[in-house]
Amino acid sequence: MVRTEKRASNHETDLGPNDIAMSYSVTDVAGLNAISRKVIGNAAHAAAGMAKWQPPVVAGDRPGVGMTMFGVTTTCVDRIRERLGDAFESYVFHATGTGGQSMEKLAESGLIAGMIDVTTTEVPDFLMGGVFPCTKDRFGAVARTRLPYVGSVGAVDMVNFGARETVPDKYRDRNFYVHNPQVTLMRTTPQENAAIGRWIVERLNRCEGEVRFLLPLAGVSAIDAPGMPFHDPKADDALFEAIRSTFIVTAKRKLIELPLNVNDPAFADAVVAEFRKIAS
Repeated sequence: MVRTEKRASNHETDLGPNDIAMSYSVTDVAGLNAISRKVIGNAAHAAAGMAKWQPPVVAGDRPGVGMTMFGVTTTCVDRIRERLGDAFESYVFHATGTGGQSMEKLAESGLIAGMIDVTTTEVPDFLMGGVFPCTKDRFGAVARTRLPYVGSVGAVDMVNFGARETVPDKYRDRNFYVHNPQVTLMRTTPQENAAIGRWIVERLNRCEGEVRFLLPLAGVSAIDAPGMPFHDPKADDALFEAIRSTFIVTAKRKLIELPLNVNDPAFADAVVAEFRKIAS
């Protein structure tokens, strides 16, 4: 089933995390003509070819790992990919709502062997009305598949909006960072961060597979560091305290706190070390 929706930011149709090929009809579908017959014929041949032929299996394919990334966590994810080396194949998903959904859908389809979910910025967008939201089922695939999972709170210091004039009036007095004319970031408050932390942990506590959740206590994004526009220790502390006070530790589910920024090399190294422990 195809899910369609309209994004408030640009009104473009979003097909979600579905592997769909679409053919433009070119002419109005009001009966067959020389053009529509070619278009429909090409679509029929394409569908038949995909049904009949499968891509060859390549010997030596490595197990795939789904990863979430945003611009402000790119340094972290690039180092994770480098440190994983040849043991795994990295599938990186831009955390724009559909990205997280795509990663989890691949997990449930049996096409990846684990998840390194460093960037959970889709959660604040879901809770605060940003343009890149997850769904209420975020982390659901982690619980259902029990695949090895290492996660963090990368980029939860922000809610994403479009152009500055599209930001809802109720937020007009907030701390904003205009990334470019089409992207405006809003800093999350201590109250919002506490809600984000509880929302994430409530879902992680349902997971019975191997889970490691790492907290970067020195900042959750590239612009959440001393001297940067979203540096706000009180907001970060509210996030961390909400997580540690509600996280249920078990033999398989562990919370790890590090005095590092999410983009520090040592943080990425810790992520890789934890993933190797549970994915071997």
